[in-house]
Amino acid sequence: MHLIDIVRTAGSGLRSRPMRVFLSALGIAIGIAAMIGVVGISTSSTEELNRKLDALGTNMLTVSPGQTFGGGEAHLPRDVVDMVGGIGPVESVSAVGLTDAKVYRTDRIPAEETGGIGVYAARTDLPATVGIHVTDGRWLNAANAQYPAVVLGPKAAELLGVHRAGESIQVWLGEHWFTVVGLIASNELAPELNSAALIGWSAAEDTVGFDGYATTVYTRADETAVQNVQAVLGATANPEDPSSVKVSRPSDALSAKQATDETLGSLLLGLGAVALLVGGVGVANTMVVSVLERRAEIGLRRSLGATRGQIRTQFLCESLLLSALGGLGGVALGIAVTTGYATYQGWPSVVPLWAMAGGVGATLAIGGLAGFYPAVRAARLSPTEALSSA
Repeated sequence: MHLIDIVRTAGSGLRSRPMRVFLSALGIAIGIAAMIGVVGISTSSTEELNRKLDALGTNMLTVSPGQTFGGGEAHLPRDVVDMVGGIGPVESVSAVGLTDAKVYRTDRIPAEETGGIGVYAARTDLPATVGIHVTDGRWLNAANAQYPAVVLGPKAAELLGVHRAGESIQVWLGEHWFTVVGLIASNELAPELNSAALIGWSAAEDTVGFDGYATTVYTRADETAVQNVQAVLGATANPEDPSSVKVSRPSDALSAKQATDETLGSLLLGLGAVALLVGGVGVANTMVVSVLERRAEIGLRRSLGATRGQIRTQFLCESLLLSALGGLGGVALGIAVTTGYATYQGWPSVVPLWAMAGGVGATLAIGGLAGFYPAVRAARLSPTEALSSA
Protein backbone atom coordinates (compact mmCIF):
# COMPACT_ATOMS: atom_id res chain seq x y z
CA MET A 1 0.00 0.00 0.00
CA HIS A 2 1.11 3.49 -0.80
CA LEU A 3 1.01 6.24 1.80
CA ILE A 4 -2.03 7.86 0.19
CA ASP A 5 -3.88 4.54 0.44
CA ILE A 6 -2.98 4.24 4.11
CA VAL A 7 -4.28 7.78 4.79
CA ARG A 8 -7.47 7.04 2.86
CA THR A 9 -8.00 3.83 4.82
CA ALA A 10 -7.34 5.63 8.12
CA GLY A 11 -9.89 8.29 7.21
CA SER A 12 -12.43 5.60 6.40
CA GLY A 13 -11.83 4.08 9.82
CA LEU A 14 -12.57 7.39 11.52
CA ARG A 15 -15.72 8.02 9.48
CA SER A 16 -17.16 4.71 10.64
CA ARG A 17 -17.34 6.03 14.25
CA PRO A 18 -18.28 9.73 13.92
CA MET A 19 -19.60 10.34 17.46
CA ARG A 20 -16.66 8.68 19.18
CA VAL A 21 -14.25 10.55 16.92
CA PHE A 22 -16.03 13.83 17.66
CA LEU A 23 -15.84 13.38 21.43
CA SER A 24 -12.18 12.36 21.32
CA ALA A 25 -11.29 15.28 19.05
CA LEU A 26 -13.25 17.60 21.36
CA GLY A 27 -10.99 16.68 24.27
CA ILE A 28 -7.94 17.64 22.23
CA ALA A 29 -9.66 20.80 20.96
CA ILE A 30 -10.47 22.03 24.47
CA GLY A 31 -6.86 21.71 25.56
CA ILE A 32 -5.50 23.47 22.48
CA ALA A 33 -8.19 26.17 22.65
CA ALA A 34 -7.27 26.86 26.28
CA MET A 35 -3.59 27.18 25.42
CA ILE A 36 -4.19 29.33 22.32
CA GLY A 37 -6.67 31.49 24.24
CA VAL A 38 -4.27 32.11 27.12
CA VAL A 39 -1.39 32.98 24.79
CA GLY A 40 -3.60 35.10 22.54
CA ILE A 41 -5.25 37.05 25.35
CA SER A 42 -1.90 37.63 27.06
CA THR A 43 -0.35 38.83 23.78
CA SER A 44 -3.35 41.06 23.04
CA SER A 45 -3.13 42.54 26.53
CA THR A 46 0.58 43.23 26.05
CA GLU A 47 -0.11 44.86 22.70
CA GLU A 48 -2.77 47.05 24.31
CA LEU A 49 -0.33 48.04 27.07
CA ASN A 50 2.31 48.94 24.50
CA ARG A 51 -0.24 50.97 22.59
CA LYS A 52 -1.25 52.80 25.76
CA LEU A 53 2.34 53.49 26.72
CA ASP A 54 3.06 54.78 23.22
CA ALA A 55 0.12 57.16 23.59
CA LEU A 56 0.71 58.14 27.23
CA GLY A 57 4.50 58.03 27.14
CA THR A 58 6.92 56.29 29.45
CA ASN A 59 8.79 59.50 30.26
CA MET A 60 6.56 60.77 33.07
CA LEU A 61 7.89 60.77 36.62
CA THR A 62 6.04 61.72 39.80
CA VAL A 63 7.35 63.24 43.00
CA SER A 64 5.46 63.11 46.28
CA PRO A 65 6.36 63.75 49.93
CA GLY A 66 7.09 60.84 52.22
CA GLN A 67 7.74 60.98 55.95
CA THR A 68 10.32 62.84 57.94
CA PHE A 69 13.02 61.07 59.95
CA GLY A 70 10.83 61.45 63.05
CA GLY A 71 7.84 59.82 61.36
CA GLY A 72 5.93 63.03 60.70
CA GLU A 73 4.38 64.08 57.40
CA ALA A 74 6.87 65.80 55.12
CA HIS A 75 6.18 68.71 52.76
CA LEU A 76 7.67 69.52 49.40
CA PRO A 77 9.06 73.07 49.13
CA ARG A 78 6.61 75.66 47.83
CA ASP A 79 8.85 76.37 44.84
CA VAL A 80 9.29 72.67 43.99
CA VAL A 81 7.83 73.10 40.50
CA ASP A 82 10.39 75.75 39.58
CA MET A 83 13.20 73.70 41.09
CA VAL A 84 12.28 70.55 39.17
CA GLY A 85 11.73 72.56 36.01
CA GLY A 86 15.36 73.67 36.22
CA ILE A 87 16.64 70.16 35.48
CA GLY A 88 18.03 70.22 31.95
CA PRO A 89 16.26 67.23 30.33
CA VAL A 90 12.89 68.08 31.94
CA GLU A 91 10.44 69.09 29.23
CA SER A 92 7.42 70.06 31.38
CA VAL A 93 6.37 69.99 35.02
CA SER A 94 3.12 70.59 36.87
CA ALA A 95 1.57 69.74 40.23
CA VAL A 96 -1.55 69.15 42.30
CA GLY A 97 -2.12 69.60 46.01
CA LEU A 98 -4.56 67.60 48.10
CA THR A 99 -6.88 69.72 50.26
CA ASP A 100 -9.02 68.88 53.27
CA ALA A 101 -12.22 69.93 51.50
CA LYS A 102 -15.05 67.54 50.70
CA VAL A 103 -17.36 67.62 47.72
CA TYR A 104 -21.03 66.64 47.49
CA ARG A 105 -23.79 66.84 44.92
CA THR A 106 -25.86 69.07 47.21
CA ASP A 107 -25.50 70.75 50.58
CA ARG A 108 -28.08 68.34 52.05
CA ILE A 109 -25.80 65.28 52.15
CA PRO A 110 -24.31 64.31 55.54
CA ALA A 111 -20.64 65.23 55.92
CA GLU A 112 -19.73 61.61 56.71
CA GLU A 113 -20.65 60.46 53.18
CA THR A 114 -17.58 61.62 51.28
CA GLY A 115 -17.74 59.06 48.48
CA GLY A 116 -13.95 58.81 48.45
CA ILE A 117 -13.57 61.86 46.21
CA GLY A 118 -10.41 63.90 46.78
CA VAL A 119 -10.39 67.64 46.23
CA TYR A 120 -7.13 68.84 44.66
CA ALA A 121 -5.71 72.22 43.86
CA ALA A 122 -4.40 72.01 40.29
CA ARG A 123 -2.15 74.13 38.13
CA THR A 124 -3.50 75.28 34.80
CA ASP A 125 -0.66 73.59 32.90
CA LEU A 126 -1.48 70.12 34.29
CA PRO A 127 -3.07 68.69 31.07
CA ALA A 128 0.06 69.30 28.99
CA THR A 129 2.25 67.37 31.43
CA VAL A 130 -0.05 64.53 32.47
CA GLY A 131 -1.84 64.13 29.15
CA ILE A 132 -5.33 64.97 30.40
CA HIS A 133 -8.12 64.87 27.82
CA VAL A 134 -11.21 67.02 28.48
CA THR A 135 -14.37 65.19 27.37
CA ASP A 136 -16.84 68.00 28.07
CA GLY A 137 -16.47 71.66 28.86
CA ARG A 138 -12.97 73.06 29.35
CA TRP A 139 -9.96 72.88 31.64
CA LEU A 140 -9.07 75.44 34.27
CA ASN A 141 -7.51 78.61 32.87
CA ALA A 142 -6.03 81.83 34.19
CA ALA A 143 -9.49 83.34 34.50
CA ASN A 144 -11.70 80.68 36.09
CA ALA A 145 -8.91 79.19 38.25
CA GLN A 146 -9.36 82.17 40.60
CA TYR A 147 -13.06 81.52 41.10
CA PRO A 148 -15.26 78.61 42.34
CA ALA A 149 -14.84 76.42 39.26
CA VAL A 150 -14.17 72.68 39.32
CA VAL A 151 -13.17 69.98 36.84
CA LEU A 152 -14.23 66.43 37.69
CA GLY A 153 -12.49 63.14 36.99
CA PRO A 154 -14.64 60.38 35.43
CA LYS A 155 -15.17 58.41 38.63
CA ALA A 156 -15.84 61.55 40.67
CA ALA A 157 -18.39 62.70 38.11
CA GLU A 158 -20.11 59.31 38.23
CA LEU A 159 -20.28 59.34 42.04
CA LEU A 160 -21.68 62.87 42.04
CA GLY A 161 -24.18 62.11 39.31
CA VAL A 162 -22.74 64.76 37.00
CA HIS A 163 -22.93 63.89 33.30
CA ARG A 164 -22.07 67.19 31.67
CA ALA A 165 -20.38 70.52 32.39
CA GLY A 166 -22.08 73.89 32.30
CA GLU A 167 -22.87 77.06 34.20
CA SER A 168 -26.02 75.51 35.62
CA ILE A 169 -24.19 72.45 36.99
CA GLN A 170 -22.89 73.00 40.50
CA VAL A 171 -21.54 70.91 43.36
CA TRP A 172 -21.16 71.67 47.05
CA LEU A 173 -17.41 71.83 47.69
CA GLY A 174 -15.72 73.02 50.85
CA GLU A 175 -18.91 74.71 52.10
CA HIS A 176 -19.20 76.66 48.81
CA TRP A 177 -20.99 76.13 45.52
CA PHE A 178 -18.58 75.40 42.67
CA THR A 179 -19.54 75.40 39.00
CA VAL A 180 -18.54 72.30 37.02
CA VAL A 181 -16.65 73.72 34.05
CA GLY A 182 -15.20 70.49 32.69
CA LEU A 183 -15.10 66.70 32.75
CA ILE A 184 -11.94 64.72 31.94
CA ALA A 185 -11.29 61.23 30.59
CA SER A 186 -9.73 58.39 32.56
CA ASN A 187 -5.95 58.57 32.81
CA GLU A 188 -3.84 55.42 33.22
CA LEU A 189 -0.67 57.18 34.36
CA ALA A 190 -2.40 59.34 36.97
CA PRO A 191 -5.26 57.17 38.30
CA GLU A 192 -5.65 59.36 41.39
CA LEU A 193 -7.12 62.07 39.17
CA ASN A 194 -9.94 59.79 38.02
CA SER A 195 -11.70 60.18 41.37
CA ALA A 196 -10.68 63.81 41.92
CA ALA A 197 -12.36 67.18 41.95
CA LEU A 198 -9.81 69.68 40.60
CA ILE A 199 -10.01 73.37 41.42
CA GLY A 200 -7.70 76.29 40.71
CA TRP A 201 -4.65 76.84 42.92
CA SER A 202 -5.67 80.36 43.85
CA ALA A 203 -9.29 79.40 44.45
CA ALA A 204 -8.16 76.55 46.70
CA GLU A 205 -6.08 78.90 48.84
CA ASP A 206 -8.79 81.54 49.05
CA THR A 207 -11.86 79.32 49.41
CA VAL A 208 -11.08 75.99 51.05
CA GLY A 209 -8.01 76.85 53.13
CA PHE A 210 -5.41 75.05 51.00
CA ASP A 211 -1.93 75.39 52.51
CA GLY A 212 -0.20 75.76 49.13
CA TYR A 213 2.02 72.66 49.36
CA ALA A 214 2.07 70.37 46.33
CA THR A 215 1.39 66.72 47.13
CA THR A 216 2.23 65.34 43.69
CA VAL A 217 4.55 66.81 41.10
CA TYR A 218 4.30 65.45 37.55
CA THR A 219 7.38 65.67 35.35
CA ARG A 220 7.97 64.88 31.69
CA ALA A 221 11.60 64.25 30.79
CA ASP A 222 13.41 63.63 27.55
CA GLU A 223 12.95 59.96 26.60
CA THR A 224 16.69 59.38 26.47
CA ALA A 225 17.33 60.88 29.91
CA VAL A 226 14.51 59.49 32.05
CA GLN A 227 16.82 57.37 34.20
CA ASN A 228 19.19 60.28 34.78
CA VAL A 229 16.35 62.62 35.74
CA GLN A 230 14.88 60.00 38.06
CA ALA A 231 18.23 59.69 39.83
CA VAL A 232 18.44 63.40 40.69
CA LEU A 233 14.75 64.21 41.07
CA GLY A 234 14.52 63.53 44.79
CA ALA A 235 17.50 65.70 45.71
CA THR A 236 16.30 68.47 43.40
CA ALA A 237 12.72 68.45 44.71
CA ASN A 238 13.85 68.74 48.33
CA PRO A 239 17.58 69.48 48.70
CA GLU A 240 17.33 69.72 52.49
CA ASP A 241 15.84 66.25 52.95
CA PRO A 242 15.99 64.09 49.79
CA SER A 243 15.18 60.93 51.78
CA SER A 244 11.68 62.24 52.50
CA VAL A 245 10.83 62.39 48.79
CA LYS A 246 9.23 59.54 46.88
CA VAL A 247 9.98 59.35 43.15
CA SER A 248 8.13 56.92 40.91
CA ARG A 249 7.57 56.17 37.25
CA PRO A 250 3.87 55.38 36.61
CA SER A 251 4.59 53.35 33.48
CA ASP A 252 6.56 50.91 35.66
CA ALA A 253 3.38 50.18 37.62
CA LEU A 254 1.56 49.34 34.39
CA SER A 255 4.41 47.07 33.35
CA ALA A 256 4.37 45.37 36.76
CA LYS A 257 0.65 44.75 36.39
CA GLN A 258 1.30 43.22 32.99
CA ALA A 259 3.96 40.96 34.52
CA THR A 260 1.42 39.81 37.11
CA ASP A 261 -1.08 39.05 34.36
CA GLU A 262 1.58 37.04 32.51
CA THR A 263 2.26 34.99 35.66
CA LEU A 264 -1.43 34.17 35.88
CA GLY A 265 -1.36 33.37 32.17
CA SER A 266 1.43 30.85 32.78
CA LEU A 267 -0.73 29.11 35.37
CA LEU A 268 -3.66 28.96 32.96
CA LEU A 269 -1.30 27.70 30.26
CA GLY A 270 -0.38 24.83 32.56
CA LEU A 271 -4.05 24.02 33.05
CA GLY A 272 -4.46 24.00 29.28
CA ALA A 273 -1.60 21.53 29.01
CA VAL A 274 -3.34 19.27 31.53
CA ALA A 275 -6.52 19.46 29.46
CA LEU A 276 -4.48 18.55 26.37
CA LEU A 277 -3.01 15.56 28.19
CA VAL A 278 -6.49 14.41 29.17
CA GLY A 279 -7.50 14.73 25.53
CA GLY A 280 -4.54 12.57 24.56
CA VAL A 281 -5.70 9.89 26.99
CA GLY A 282 -9.09 10.04 25.29
CA VAL A 283 -7.45 9.48 21.91
CA ALA A 284 -5.49 6.51 23.26
CA ASN A 285 -8.65 5.02 24.71
CA THR A 286 -10.49 5.46 21.41
CA MET A 287 -7.71 3.76 19.47
CA VAL A 288 -7.43 0.83 21.89
CA VAL A 289 -11.17 0.20 21.65
CA SER A 290 -10.95 0.53 17.89
CA VAL A 291 -8.32 -2.22 17.72
CA LEU A 292 -10.48 -4.53 19.83
CA GLU A 293 -13.55 -3.87 17.70
CA ARG A 294 -11.79 -4.29 14.37
CA ARG A 295 -9.93 -7.57 14.87
CA ALA A 296 -11.81 -9.15 11.98
CA GLU A 297 -10.76 -6.33 9.66
CA ILE A 298 -7.15 -6.63 10.83
CA GLY A 299 -7.18 -10.40 10.31
CA LEU A 300 -8.70 -10.08 6.84
CA ARG A 301 -6.18 -7.43 5.78
CA ARG A 302 -3.30 -9.55 7.08
CA SER A 303 -4.66 -12.57 5.17
CA LEU A 304 -4.75 -10.51 1.98
CA GLY A 305 -1.09 -9.62 2.32
CA ALA A 306 -0.94 -6.49 4.52
CA THR A 307 2.28 -6.38 6.50
CA ARG A 308 2.66 -5.61 10.19
CA GLY A 309 4.20 -2.27 9.27
CA GLN A 310 1.20 -1.33 7.14
CA ILE A 311 -1.26 -2.24 9.90
CA ARG A 312 0.81 -0.30 12.43
CA THR A 313 1.03 2.70 10.10
CA GLN A 314 -2.71 2.61 9.43
CA PHE A 315 -3.69 2.81 13.10
CA LEU A 316 -0.98 5.35 13.86
CA CYS A 317 -2.26 7.43 10.95
CA GLU A 318 -5.81 7.23 12.36
CA SER A 319 -4.54 8.52 15.69
CA LEU A 320 -2.68 11.39 14.02
CA LEU A 321 -5.71 12.32 11.90
CA LEU A 322 -7.93 12.26 14.98
CA SER A 323 -5.52 14.49 16.90
CA ALA A 324 -5.08 16.83 13.91
CA LEU A 325 -8.86 17.32 13.71
CA GLY A 326 -8.92 18.23 17.39
CA GLY A 327 -5.86 20.46 17.04
CA LEU A 328 -7.20 22.44 14.09
CA GLY A 329 -10.57 22.78 15.79
CA GLY A 330 -8.85 23.91 19.00
CA VAL A 331 -6.77 26.51 17.15
CA ALA A 332 -9.91 27.88 15.49
CA LEU A 333 -11.75 27.94 18.82
CA GLY A 334 -8.80 29.59 20.57
CA ILE A 335 -8.63 32.31 17.90
CA ALA A 336 -12.38 32.88 18.25
CA VAL A 337 -12.12 33.16 22.05
CA THR A 338 -9.16 35.56 21.81
CA THR A 339 -10.89 37.71 19.20
CA GLY A 340 -14.13 37.83 21.18
CA TYR A 341 -12.47 38.75 24.48
CA ALA A 342 -10.12 41.29 22.89
CA THR A 343 -13.02 42.92 21.06
CA TYR A 344 -15.03 43.07 24.29
CA GLN A 345 -12.11 44.74 26.09
CA GLY A 346 -11.38 47.05 23.18
CA TRP A 347 -7.93 45.54 22.63
CA PRO A 348 -6.23 44.65 19.36
CA SER A 349 -6.62 40.93 18.72
CA VAL A 350 -3.23 39.23 18.39
CA VAL A 351 -2.59 35.48 18.19
CA PRO A 352 1.10 34.66 17.54
CA LEU A 353 1.80 32.40 14.59
CA TRP A 354 4.13 30.30 16.74
CA ALA A 355 1.24 29.58 19.12
CA MET A 356 -0.97 28.29 16.31
CA ALA A 357 1.81 26.21 14.78
CA GLY A 358 2.83 24.97 18.22
CA GLY A 359 -0.77 24.00 19.00
CA VAL A 360 -1.05 21.83 15.91
CA GLY A 361 2.42 20.40 16.50
CA ALA A 362 1.53 19.53 20.10
CA THR A 363 -1.59 17.70 19.01
CA LEU A 364 0.36 15.65 16.49
CA ALA A 365 2.90 14.76 19.15
CA ILE A 366 0.13 13.79 21.58
CA GLY A 367 -1.60 11.83 18.82
CA GLY A 368 1.59 9.96 17.95
CA LEU A 369 2.21 9.00 21.57
CA ALA A 370 -1.42 8.10 22.17
CA GLY A 371 -1.67 5.96 19.06
CA PHE A 372 1.67 4.19 19.31
CA TYR A 373 0.62 1.41 21.69
CA PRO A 374 -2.71 0.64 19.93
CA ALA A 375 -0.92 0.60 16.57
CA VAL A 376 1.75 -1.81 17.83
CA ARG A 377 -0.92 -3.98 19.41
CA ALA A 378 -2.87 -4.15 16.16
CA ALA A 379 0.27 -5.01 14.19
CA ARG A 380 1.12 -7.90 16.52
CA LEU A 381 -2.15 -9.72 15.84
CA SER A 382 -1.62 -12.71 13.56
CA PRO A 383 -4.22 -13.32 10.82
CA THR A 384 -5.49 -16.54 12.40
CA GLU A 385 -5.68 -15.04 15.90
CA ALA A 386 -7.54 -11.99 14.65
CA LEU A 387 -10.04 -13.97 12.57
CA SER A 388 -10.65 -16.62 15.22
CA SER A 389 -11.34 -14.06 17.97
CA ALA A 390 -13.61 -11.90 15.80
